[in-house]
Amino acid sequence: MIPLPMLEQDTSGSEVWEAESLLLEQGKPYVVEAPSGRGKTSLLSVIYGIRTDYQGVVSIDDRDLSSFTSKEWSLIRKSKLSFIFQGLELFDDLTALENIQLKNRMTAHHSDERIMEMARVLGIDPFLQRKAGILSFGQQQRVAIIRALCQPFNFLLADECFSHMDRENSLTAYQLIREECEARNAGLILTSLNETGLPNIDHSLRL
Repeated sequence: MIPLPMLEQDTSGSEVWEAESLLLEQGKPYVVEAPSGRGKTSLLSVIYGIRTDYQGVVSIDDRDLSSFTSKEWSLIRKSKLSFIFQGLELFDDLTALENIQLKNRMTAHHSDERIMEMARVLGIDPFLQRKAGILSFGQQQRVAIIRALCQPFNFLLADECFSHMDRENSLTAYQLIREECEARNAGLILTSLNETGLPNIDHSLRL
């Protein structure tokens, strides 16, 4: 993947947007650190194909993203890219479990037992039958993490997905994400407002 500068974006001094080229490799974890408004969400949105207002070339597997059809994007988002959105995009009127199952039924990726195991690891198993809209934002983030893991992917895009968790829950959620990524030899691109202090991330980029 080779992002180049966005249009109408303050990119001065950015290690990403100001670079002549940048390669993000499958199988490696990356953290992108920057204060608000520097383009973290924009970067992930470009990679995911939901923003096209940039200059230069962005590629997946040596193919320019701009050449993908809508049908191809649908297949890519089902099998190659998974996204933990900053806004989470949960259905408030569905339970936490129904939000997770909605994705898993489309992909048949994880068993019910594995979903329950992940929920127990993240400490949200007592809340699975509650509607997502009444959960705390930190609980909703953990639901969104499990949902994003319920599909195959080559890269997981995680947009400030620990922002409303304490350090202990953040580390637990991160370890689950890393285990799932390593099991698939998938890359991880994690954005953060500040220094994360998360283990085993050697690739840090600043916007």
